Amino acid sequence: MSRLSVAIDGPAGAGKSTVARQVAKRLGLTYVDTGAMYRAITWKALQNRIDLAEEGSLAQLVRETRIRLKTGRRGMEVWVDGMLVSEAIRAPAVTSNVSAVAGQPEVRRVLVEKQQELAREGGVVMDGRDIGTRVLPEAEIKVFLTASIEERARRRYHEWVRRGYSIDMEDLKKEISMRDEKDKNREHSPLRPAEDAVHLDTTGLSVEEVVSSILELCRTKVGGGK
Repeated sequence: MSRLSVAIDGPAGAGKSTVARQVAKRLGLTYVDTGAMYRAITWKALQNRIDLAEEGSLAQLVRETRIRLKTGRRGMEVWVDGMLVSEAIRAPAVTSNVSAVAGQPEVRRVLVEKQQELAREGGVVMDGRDIGTRVLPEAEIKVFLTASIEERARRRYHEWVRRGYSIDMEDLKKEISMRDEKDKNREHSPLRPAEDAVHLDTTGLSVEEVVSSILELCRTKVGGGK
């Protein structure tokens, strides 16, 4: 499976990053968190007080920014222009604005090129919202993860509490619902499953259960059911 390409898509809070990271580790493949790349650009744009509605300014920012994804002792590290921003890009302000940045066509075009370059040699597990439909349409394995809004809000709530943020659960549900609508209805690369993607509802499932399901899918597809 050393050259296997696995595309994992789904809405916010479905568990894509956690699951994809574990799948990549178990298969010995490279993990690419595309959502972190959009978060990195959003974080930098906010730091530089760039108008998030200015597509041209954002696209130029993407071209000028060096994003590095690296597996460290504590998990995936995200570096922007030599600065470690793994924690900073998970802040509520970034989460609230990342959809606006990710919805800009030119921003997506430039980042998709970077993502495809990372996957060119194969042996990759990549998660996001348009991986199976646009970034890696020829991926051997395509999975679309989902979960109820209540479940996704609960996961995000506990994640933010662990990071020291205070957040209201009901506000979080509303924000996730609004983000779903934005992602599904944006003109360019909307959130939707690839026609040949396997759908997996993670509501009530443990991370290990979801990972095991995807690993079994990989073994079945690549090994012909063996």
